[in-house]
Amino acid sequence: MDPIAARPPLPRVTDGSPGPVAALDGVSVRRFTTGQVILDDVSWSVRPGEHWALLGANGAGKTTVLRLIGAVVHPTSGTVEVLGHRLGRVDVRELRARIGLVSSSQKVSLDATAHTVVLTGATGTVQPLWGKYDAAVRERASLLLAELECKDLADRPFGVCSGGQRARVLIARALMSDPALLLLDEPFNALDLPSREDLIDTMHRLAAGRPELATITVTHHLEELSPAIGHALLLKEGRVRAQGPVAEVLTGARMSDCFGRPVEVARLDGRWLARSGRTLPA
Repeated sequence: MDPIAARPPLPRVTDGSPGPVAALDGVSVRRFTTGQVILDDVSWSVRPGEHWALLGANGAGKTTVLRLIGAVVHPTSGTVEVLGHRLGRVDVRELRARIGLVSSSQKVSLDATAHTVVLTGATGTVQPLWGKYDAAVRERASLLLAELECKDLADRPFGVCSGGQRARVLIARALMSDPALLLLDEPFNALDLPSREDLIDTMHRLAAGRPELATITVTHHLEELSPAIGHALLLKEGRVRAQGPVAEVLTGARMSDCFGRPVEVARLDGRWLARSGRTLPA
C-alpha cells in the first residue's frame, strides 16, 4: 500500500474546518546545562494553506521554534502539537516523515545526482536506499524536479549545482513525502540576486499549486518573502512580540520593536522592503 495514501487526514475542529498543522501552547524551552531561557511562553498556531514568515534577530529563538515543530526537540514546559499529534505521545520518527524540511545546512551527498538527492526524501536518509525506490517513487522524483523547474538537473551532481539550484532540489526532496507542512530554515542563505528571485518565484508557484500545504519560512530579510506569505511571527529574546496577518505585523513600529533599532518598511506589488530608519550624517 502507498504509505502516502494510507495516512490519516488532518484532524478537524468542531466547525468541520481543518485543525492546525502545528500549535504551540505556553511553550518554554530552557537549556538543561545552564538554565538559559531560549523560548518563554510562546503560543502560536499554523493552519493548512497558511504561509508564515518567522522573523527575529540572531538568538531570538527562531531555529528552536522550527526544531520543536519539526519534532527534533521537546519543550521544557507547555505543549506542542504537530499534524494532530502531541510531542511526547507520538513516535517522532513517524511524525518527522510527514514534515518537509529545507535548510542550507542539510547533509546530502554532493556526488549524488539531483534525482538521487530527491529520491532520498522518500526514505529520509542521506544515502539512497535503492531497494526502497520502485518505479512509482522514481517517477515521483522526476515529476517534482519538473514542478520545481529543475528537470534538466536530474543527472547533474548536486555538488556542482548552484546555490539556487540546490535550494530547489532540496525543496523537491522535502516534497517527496507529500508533507502537510514545509519548514524552510533560511533557504535563501548565500544566494545571489537572480537565484534569490528564482527561488521566490518558485515558492509563489508552489503556494498556488498546493493550496493545502502550509509553510514556515525563517529569514532575516523581508525582501526574501514571496507574495504568498500571508502571516508573520516576530520573536525577540525568546518571546513573541507580534503575530498575525503580514499587513498588521510587518510595520515599521513592530519591526523596530523587534530588532531594537528604527526600521522603515514598505510594500510594493506584494513584495516587502526594509531598511534602517536611522538618519545618516551628511
